[in-house]
Amino acid sequence: MNEMLRLHRRHFLVGAGGTAIVGATGVSVPIAPAIAEDNDVAELPDYADWKDPTALIRYTGLTLETRRDAIGTGVVTPLDVFFIRNNLNPPGEAAVADPDAWEVEIEGVAEPRTLTVGELKRIGMDTVATIVQCSGNGRGFFDHEASGSPWLTGAAGCAVWTGVPVRDVVEELGGVVDAARFMTSTGGEEIPEEVERDEVIVERSVPLEAMENAILAWEMNGEPVPLAHGGPLRMVVPGYYGINNVKYVRRVAFTEAESTANIQVSGYRVRPVGESGAPDQPSMWEMKVKSWVTHPIMNNATGRVQIYGVAFGGTNPVERVDVSIDGGQTWEEARIIGPDLGRYAWRLFVLPAELEAGDYTITSRATDSEGNVQEETTEPNHRAYDYAGWDRLAVNVTVS
Repeated sequence: MNEMLRLHRRHFLVGAGGTAIVGATGVSVPIAPAIAEDNDVAELPDYADWKDPTALIRYTGLTLETRRDAIGTGVVTPLDVFFIRNNLNPPGEAAVADPDAWEVEIEGVAEPRTLTVGELKRIGMDTVATIVQCSGNGRGFFDHEASGSPWLTGAAGCAVWTGVPVRDVVEELGGVVDAARFMTSTGGEEIPEEVERDEVIVERSVPLEAMENAILAWEMNGEPVPLAHGGPLRMVVPGYYGINNVKYVRRVAFTEAESTANIQVSGYRVRPVGESGAPDQPSMWEMKVKSWVTHPIMNNATGRVQIYGVAFGGTNPVERVDVSIDGGQTWEEARIIGPDLGRYAWRLFVLPAELEAGDYTITSRATDSEGNVQEETTEPNHRAYDYAGWDRLAVNVTVS
Protein backbone atom coordinates (compact mmCIF):
# COMPACT_ATOMS: atom_id res chain seq x y z
CA MET A 1 0.00 0.00 0.00
CA ASN A 2 1.28 3.47 -0.78
CA GLU A 3 1.86 5.72 2.19
CA MET A 4 -0.68 8.21 0.85
CA LEU A 5 -4.01 7.08 -0.59
CA ARG A 6 -6.13 9.38 -2.74
CA LEU A 7 -9.13 11.19 -1.23
CA HIS A 8 -11.47 12.76 -3.82
CA ARG A 9 -14.57 13.35 -1.76
CA ARG A 10 -14.34 14.71 1.69
CA HIS A 11 -17.27 13.75 3.85
CA PHE A 12 -16.89 11.02 6.48
CA LEU A 13 -19.76 9.05 7.98
CA VAL A 14 -19.39 6.53 10.77
CA GLY A 15 -21.27 3.21 10.83
CA ALA A 16 -23.74 3.48 13.67
CA GLY A 17 -23.70 -0.11 14.82
CA GLY A 18 -25.24 -3.34 13.65
CA THR A 19 -22.86 -3.20 10.69
CA ALA A 20 -20.35 -5.86 9.74
CA ILE A 21 -16.95 -6.22 8.16
CA VAL A 22 -15.24 -9.05 6.37
CA GLY A 23 -11.89 -9.48 8.08
CA ALA A 24 -8.66 -11.02 6.84
CA THR A 25 -10.06 -14.46 7.61
CA GLY A 26 -13.03 -13.86 5.34
CA VAL A 27 -15.45 -14.12 8.27
CA SER A 28 -18.11 -11.42 8.59
CA VAL A 29 -18.19 -9.94 12.09
CA PRO A 30 -20.23 -7.09 13.56
CA ILE A 31 -18.67 -3.86 14.77
CA ALA A 32 -20.16 -2.03 17.72
CA PRO A 33 -20.78 1.69 17.18
CA ALA A 34 -17.76 3.97 17.50
CA ILE A 35 -19.96 6.48 19.32
CA ALA A 36 -22.99 5.48 21.37
CA GLU A 37 -26.23 5.96 19.45
CA ASP A 38 -27.60 7.98 22.37
CA ASN A 39 -25.74 11.24 21.90
CA ASP A 40 -27.48 13.11 24.68
CA VAL A 41 -25.28 14.96 27.15
CA ALA A 42 -24.51 12.66 30.07
CA GLU A 43 -26.26 13.28 33.37
CA LEU A 44 -23.46 13.37 35.92
CA PRO A 45 -23.65 12.05 39.50
CA ASP A 46 -23.06 14.60 42.26
CA TYR A 47 -19.55 13.35 43.08
CA ALA A 48 -18.50 13.84 39.44
CA ASP A 49 -20.48 16.96 38.54
CA TRP A 50 -17.24 18.76 37.65
CA LYS A 51 -16.66 16.57 34.59
CA ASP A 52 -17.46 17.43 30.97
CA PRO A 53 -20.88 15.88 30.32
CA THR A 54 -20.50 16.18 26.54
CA ALA A 55 -17.47 13.85 26.61
CA LEU A 56 -19.08 11.05 28.57
CA ILE A 57 -21.69 8.31 28.21
CA ARG A 58 -23.56 7.42 31.39
CA TYR A 59 -24.65 3.86 32.08
CA THR A 60 -25.26 4.21 35.83
CA GLY A 61 -24.26 6.64 38.55
CA LEU A 62 -21.15 4.50 39.04
CA THR A 63 -20.20 4.00 35.37
CA LEU A 64 -19.31 6.79 32.94
CA GLU A 65 -17.54 6.03 29.64
CA THR A 66 -15.30 8.42 27.73
CA ARG A 67 -16.59 8.90 24.19
CA ARG A 68 -14.23 7.51 21.59
CA ASP A 69 -13.65 10.92 20.03
CA ALA A 70 -13.04 12.66 23.38
CA ILE A 71 -9.61 11.14 24.11
CA GLY A 72 -7.94 13.78 21.96
CA THR A 73 -4.28 13.85 20.94
CA GLY A 74 -2.58 14.22 24.29
CA VAL A 75 -0.85 11.33 26.04
CA VAL A 76 -2.42 12.24 29.39
CA THR A 77 -6.21 11.98 29.62
CA PRO A 78 -7.73 15.13 31.17
CA LEU A 79 -9.54 14.56 34.45
CA ASP A 80 -12.79 16.05 33.19
CA VAL A 81 -13.14 13.39 30.48
CA PHE A 82 -11.63 10.45 32.38
CA PHE A 83 -14.01 7.49 32.70
CA ILE A 84 -15.49 6.35 36.02
CA ARG A 85 -16.04 2.79 37.21
CA ASN A 86 -16.92 2.24 40.86
CA ASN A 87 -18.05 -1.07 42.33
CA LEU A 88 -19.66 0.57 45.35
CA ASN A 89 -20.79 4.07 46.24
CA PRO A 90 -17.81 6.30 47.06
CA PRO A 91 -17.28 7.52 50.62
CA GLY A 92 -18.71 10.94 51.44
CA GLU A 93 -16.97 14.21 50.60
CA ALA A 94 -15.56 14.25 54.15
CA ALA A 95 -13.00 11.69 52.94
CA VAL A 96 -11.24 14.30 50.82
CA ALA A 97 -11.84 17.30 53.09
CA ASP A 98 -8.52 16.66 54.88
CA PRO A 99 -6.60 14.24 52.61
CA ASP A 100 -3.48 14.10 54.79
CA ALA A 101 -5.53 12.70 57.67
CA TRP A 102 -6.68 9.61 55.74
CA GLU A 103 -5.31 6.44 57.33
CA VAL A 104 -4.14 3.18 55.80
CA GLU A 105 -3.16 0.03 57.70
CA ILE A 106 0.02 -1.74 56.55
CA GLU A 107 0.06 -5.43 57.54
CA GLY A 108 2.23 -8.42 56.76
CA VAL A 109 5.44 -6.49 57.44
CA ALA A 110 7.95 -6.71 60.27
CA GLU A 111 6.57 -3.57 61.93
CA PRO A 112 2.88 -3.25 61.04
CA ARG A 113 1.50 0.27 61.44
CA THR A 114 -1.36 2.56 60.56
CA LEU A 115 -0.07 5.54 58.60
CA THR A 116 -1.74 8.76 57.53
CA VAL A 117 -1.31 10.19 54.06
CA GLY A 118 0.69 12.96 55.71
CA GLU A 119 3.10 10.39 57.13
CA LEU A 120 3.32 8.56 53.79
CA LYS A 121 4.42 11.82 52.16
CA ARG A 122 7.45 11.90 54.46
CA ILE A 123 8.54 8.36 53.53
CA GLY A 124 9.06 8.89 49.82
CA MET A 125 7.60 10.02 46.51
CA ASP A 126 7.54 8.97 42.87
CA THR A 127 5.49 9.64 39.76
CA VAL A 128 4.30 7.11 37.19
CA ALA A 129 2.24 7.48 34.03
CA THR A 130 0.01 4.48 33.58
CA ILE A 131 -3.22 3.39 31.97
CA VAL A 132 -6.24 2.58 34.07
CA GLN A 133 -8.53 0.26 32.13
CA CYS A 134 -11.69 -1.38 33.42
CA SER A 135 -11.64 -5.15 33.00
CA GLY A 136 -14.91 -4.87 31.10
CA ASN A 137 -13.62 -2.38 28.54
CA GLY A 138 -14.88 -3.68 25.18
CA ARG A 139 -17.79 -5.67 26.64
CA GLY A 140 -20.06 -4.17 24.00
CA PHE A 141 -18.10 -5.93 21.24
CA PHE A 142 -18.93 -9.46 22.40
CA ASP A 143 -21.92 -11.32 20.92
CA HIS A 144 -23.20 -12.87 24.14
CA GLU A 145 -25.04 -10.97 26.83
CA ALA A 146 -23.09 -10.41 30.03
CA SER A 147 -23.84 -8.47 33.18
CA GLY A 148 -22.19 -5.09 33.53
CA SER A 149 -21.97 -1.93 31.48
CA PRO A 150 -21.61 -2.43 27.69
CA TRP A 151 -18.36 -0.46 27.46
CA LEU A 152 -16.83 0.07 24.02
CA THR A 153 -13.37 1.69 24.09
CA GLY A 154 -13.92 4.43 26.67
CA ALA A 155 -13.39 2.58 29.96
CA ALA A 156 -9.70 3.44 29.79
CA GLY A 157 -7.51 6.48 30.29
CA CYS A 158 -3.88 7.39 30.87
CA ALA A 159 -3.01 9.42 33.95
CA VAL A 160 0.08 10.60 35.80
CA TRP A 161 0.01 9.43 39.42
CA THR A 162 2.14 10.75 42.25
CA GLY A 163 2.57 9.03 45.59
CA VAL A 164 4.88 6.92 47.69
CA PRO A 165 6.32 3.70 46.23
CA VAL A 166 4.94 0.73 48.14
CA ARG A 167 8.43 -0.75 48.28
CA ASP A 168 9.61 2.35 50.21
CA VAL A 169 6.82 1.91 52.75
CA VAL A 170 7.70 -1.76 53.13
CA GLU A 171 11.37 -0.92 53.65
CA GLU A 172 10.42 1.70 56.26
CA LEU A 173 8.46 -0.98 58.14
CA GLY A 174 11.15 -3.64 58.11
CA GLY A 175 10.23 -5.65 55.02
CA VAL A 176 7.49 -8.15 54.21
CA VAL A 177 6.97 -11.34 56.18
CA ASP A 178 8.68 -14.39 54.73
CA ALA A 179 5.47 -16.22 53.83
CA ALA A 180 4.01 -13.37 51.77
CA ARG A 181 3.09 -14.19 48.18
CA PHE A 182 0.50 -11.49 47.45
CA MET A 183 -0.12 -7.81 48.00
CA THR A 184 -3.73 -7.37 49.10
CA SER A 185 -5.41 -3.95 49.00
CA THR A 186 -8.73 -3.16 50.67
CA GLY A 187 -11.00 -0.28 49.70
CA GLY A 188 -12.60 2.11 52.15
CA GLU A 189 -16.17 2.18 50.87
CA GLU A 190 -18.83 1.77 53.54
CA ILE A 191 -20.32 -1.72 53.75
CA PRO A 192 -23.97 -1.95 54.87
CA GLU A 193 -24.27 -3.77 58.21
CA GLU A 194 -26.74 -6.31 56.86
CA VAL A 195 -24.36 -7.44 54.12
CA GLU A 196 -21.64 -10.03 54.62
CA ARG A 197 -18.22 -8.36 54.23
CA ASP A 198 -16.78 -10.74 51.65
CA GLU A 199 -19.86 -10.49 49.44
CA VAL A 200 -19.27 -6.90 48.38
CA ILE A 201 -16.01 -5.50 49.72
CA VAL A 202 -13.51 -4.25 47.16
CA GLU A 203 -10.39 -6.19 48.13
CA ARG A 204 -7.91 -7.44 45.55
CA SER A 205 -4.74 -9.49 45.73
CA VAL A 206 -1.99 -9.30 43.12
CA PRO A 207 1.30 -11.23 42.93
CA LEU A 208 3.90 -9.90 45.35
CA GLU A 209 6.24 -8.83 42.55
CA ALA A 210 3.70 -6.16 41.50
CA MET A 211 4.71 -4.30 44.68
CA GLU A 212 7.97 -3.23 43.03
CA ASN A 213 6.18 -0.79 40.72
CA ALA A 214 3.08 0.01 42.78
CA ILE A 215 2.51 3.35 44.47
CA LEU A 216 0.06 4.69 47.01
CA ALA A 217 -1.08 7.74 45.07
CA TRP A 218 -2.41 11.01 46.43
CA GLU A 219 -2.17 13.00 43.18
CA MET A 220 -3.63 12.40 39.72
CA ASN A 221 -2.47 14.59 36.85
CA GLY A 222 -0.89 17.00 39.32
CA GLU A 223 -4.01 17.47 41.45
CA PRO A 224 -5.24 15.72 44.61
CA VAL A 225 -6.89 12.47 43.55
CA PRO A 226 -10.60 13.32 43.22
CA LEU A 227 -13.16 11.34 45.16
CA ALA A 228 -14.52 10.06 41.85
CA HIS A 229 -11.16 8.40 41.13
CA GLY A 230 -10.32 6.99 44.54
CA GLY A 231 -9.13 9.96 46.54
CA PRO A 232 -7.70 10.75 48.94
CA LEU A 233 -5.50 7.64 48.47
CA ARG A 234 -5.48 5.04 45.72
CA MET A 235 -3.41 1.96 45.12
CA VAL A 236 -1.91 2.18 41.63
CA VAL A 237 -0.49 -1.03 40.12
CA PRO A 238 0.97 -0.10 36.70
CA GLY A 239 0.13 -2.46 33.86
CA TYR A 240 -2.69 -4.17 35.78
CA TYR A 241 -6.43 -3.90 35.11
CA GLY A 242 -8.28 -1.18 36.97
CA ILE A 243 -9.93 -3.43 39.55
CA ASN A 244 -6.49 -4.01 41.11
CA ASN A 245 -5.95 -0.26 41.44
CA VAL A 246 -8.05 -0.14 44.58
CA LYS A 247 -9.71 3.18 45.41
CA TYR A 248 -10.02 4.75 48.88
CA VAL A 249 -7.41 2.26 50.04
CA ARG A 250 -7.63 1.61 53.80
CA ARG A 251 -5.45 -1.46 54.13
CA VAL A 252 -2.45 -2.95 52.36
CA ALA A 253 -1.50 -6.43 53.55
CA PHE A 254 1.24 -8.78 52.41
CA THR A 255 -0.42 -12.15 52.59
CA GLU A 256 0.31 -15.81 52.01
CA ALA A 257 -3.04 -16.40 50.31
CA GLU A 258 -5.31 -14.37 48.07
CA SER A 259 -8.21 -12.43 49.53
CA THR A 260 -11.35 -14.36 50.48
CA ALA A 261 -13.56 -11.57 49.11
CA ASN A 262 -15.92 -12.64 46.33
CA ILE A 263 -14.40 -10.01 44.04
CA GLN A 264 -11.17 -12.04 44.23
CA VAL A 265 -12.32 -15.63 44.70
CA SER A 266 -14.90 -15.79 41.90
CA GLY A 267 -15.09 -12.28 40.46
CA TYR A 268 -12.82 -10.99 37.72
CA ARG A 269 -11.96 -14.52 36.62
CA VAL A 270 -11.65 -15.44 32.95
CA ARG A 271 -13.82 -18.47 32.26
CA PRO A 272 -15.93 -19.97 29.47
CA VAL A 273 -19.42 -18.60 28.95
CA GLY A 274 -21.82 -20.27 31.34
CA GLU A 275 -19.24 -21.36 33.92
CA SER A 276 -19.12 -20.06 37.48
CA GLY A 277 -16.09 -18.20 38.76
CA ALA A 278 -13.48 -20.13 40.75
CA PRO A 279 -10.02 -19.48 42.27
CA ASP A 280 -8.25 -21.77 39.79
CA GLN A 281 -9.27 -19.63 36.80
CA PRO A 282 -7.04 -16.83 35.46
CA SER A 283 -7.48 -13.57 37.35
CA MET A 284 -7.70 -10.18 35.67
CA TRP A 285 -4.17 -9.06 36.49
CA GLU A 286 -1.77 -7.90 33.74
CA MET A 287 -3.34 -6.13 30.74
CA LYS A 288 -2.97 -7.30 27.15
CA VAL A 289 -1.40 -5.41 24.25
CA LYS A 290 -4.13 -3.32 22.65
CA SER A 291 -4.84 -0.33 20.40
CA TRP A 292 -7.72 1.41 18.68
CA VAL A 293 -8.28 4.26 16.26
CA THR A 294 -9.78 7.46 17.67
CA HIS A 295 -9.90 9.40 14.37
CA PRO A 296 -11.51 9.48 11.87
CA ILE A 297 -14.84 8.58 13.40
CA MET A 298 -16.69 11.87 12.87
CA ASN A 299 -18.52 13.13 9.81
CA ASN A 300 -16.63 16.36 9.22
CA ALA A 301 -13.16 15.33 8.03
CA THR A 302 -11.96 17.04 4.84
CA GLY A 303 -8.95 16.73 2.58
CA ARG A 304 -6.05 14.62 3.69
CA VAL A 305 -6.87 12.38 6.66
CA GLN A 306 -4.65 11.77 9.66
CA ILE A 307 -5.63 8.38 11.06
CA TYR A 308 -4.64 8.29 14.71
CA GLY A 309 -5.31 6.52 17.96
CA VAL A 310 -3.81 5.04 21.14
CA ALA A 311 -1.82 1.89 21.85
CA PHE A 312 -0.39 0.21 24.95
CA GLY A 313 1.31 -3.01 25.94
CA GLY A 314 0.13 -3.64 29.50
CA THR A 315 3.34 -4.28 31.42
CA ASN A 316 5.49 -3.87 28.30
CA PRO A 317 6.12 -0.76 26.17
CA VAL A 318 4.63 -0.51 22.69
CA GLU A 319 7.14 -1.20 19.93
CA ARG A 320 5.05 -0.82 16.77
CA VAL A 321 1.55 -0.03 15.50
CA ASP A 322 0.16 -0.99 12.10
CA VAL A 323 -3.00 0.44 10.54
CA SER A 324 -5.37 -1.15 8.04
CA ILE A 325 -8.07 0.60 6.01
CA ASP A 326 -9.53 -2.61 4.58
CA GLY A 327 -10.49 -4.61 7.65
CA GLY A 328 -7.12 -6.25 8.14
CA GLN A 329 -6.41 -7.51 4.63
CA THR A 330 -3.39 -5.21 4.27
CA TRP A 331 -1.41 -3.20 6.82
CA GLU A 332 0.92 -0.22 6.90
CA GLU A 333 3.16 0.80 9.77
CA ALA A 334 2.04 3.94 11.58
CA ARG A 335 4.36 6.47 13.22
CA ILE A 336 4.46 6.55 17.02
CA ILE A 337 4.37 10.19 18.11
CA GLY A 338 4.41 12.35 21.22
CA PRO A 339 6.34 12.06 24.45
CA ASP A 340 7.24 8.64 25.81
CA LEU A 341 6.01 8.68 29.42
CA GLY A 342 7.27 5.21 30.20
CA ARG A 343 6.42 1.58 29.61
CA TYR A 344 3.00 1.77 31.29
CA ALA A 345 1.64 4.83 29.46
CA TRP A 346 -0.12 4.58 26.17
CA ARG A 347 1.45 5.89 22.96
CA LEU A 348 -0.16 7.91 20.22
CA PHE A 349 0.16 6.70 16.64
CA VAL A 350 -0.65 8.39 13.33
CA LEU A 351 -0.84 7.40 9.66
CA PRO A 352 -1.63 10.01 6.99
CA ALA A 353 -3.90 8.84 4.17
CA GLU A 354 -5.76 10.17 1.16
CA LEU A 355 -8.73 7.94 0.48
CA GLU A 356 -10.72 7.44 -2.71
CA ALA A 357 -14.50 7.71 -2.41
CA GLY A 358 -15.89 4.53 -0.89
CA ASP A 359 -16.34 2.56 2.30
CA TYR A 360 -13.42 1.77 4.59
CA THR A 361 -12.94 -0.36 7.68
CA ILE A 362 -10.13 1.25 9.64
CA THR A 363 -8.40 -0.57 12.46
CA SER A 364 -5.03 -0.82 14.22
CA ARG A 365 -2.79 -3.59 15.52
CA ALA A 366 -0.14 -3.01 18.20
CA THR A 367 3.01 -4.99 18.98
CA ASP A 368 4.86 -4.71 22.29
CA SER A 369 8.59 -4.86 23.06
CA GLU A 370 8.42 -8.61 23.72
CA GLY A 371 6.92 -9.34 20.31
CA ASN A 372 3.38 -9.86 21.57
CA VAL A 373 0.94 -8.84 18.82
CA GLN A 374 -2.56 -7.59 19.41
CA GLU A 375 -4.98 -10.43 18.78
CA GLU A 376 -7.29 -10.45 15.77
CA THR A 377 -10.29 -11.49 17.80
CA THR A 378 -11.02 -12.13 21.47
CA GLU A 379 -12.54 -15.44 22.47
CA PRO A 380 -15.81 -15.10 24.42
CA ASN A 381 -15.56 -15.25 28.20
CA HIS A 382 -18.43 -15.32 30.66
CA ARG A 383 -18.15 -11.76 31.99
CA ALA A 384 -17.09 -10.35 28.60
CA TYR A 385 -13.77 -9.01 29.86
CA ASP A 386 -11.40 -6.90 27.74
CA TYR A 387 -12.24 -7.32 24.10
CA ALA A 388 -8.88 -6.55 22.47
CA GLY A 389 -9.39 -7.95 18.97
CA TRP A 390 -8.56 -5.53 16.18
CA ASP A 391 -11.43 -6.96 14.13
CA ARG A 392 -14.22 -5.37 16.17
CA LEU A 393 -12.29 -2.40 17.49
CA ALA A 394 -12.41 -1.17 13.90
CA VAL A 395 -14.53 1.76 12.67
CA ASN A 396 -16.50 1.87 9.43
CA VAL A 397 -15.94 5.10 7.50
CA THR A 398 -17.68 6.18 4.31
CA VAL A 399 -15.89 8.72 2.16
CA SER A 400 -18.25 10.46 -0.25
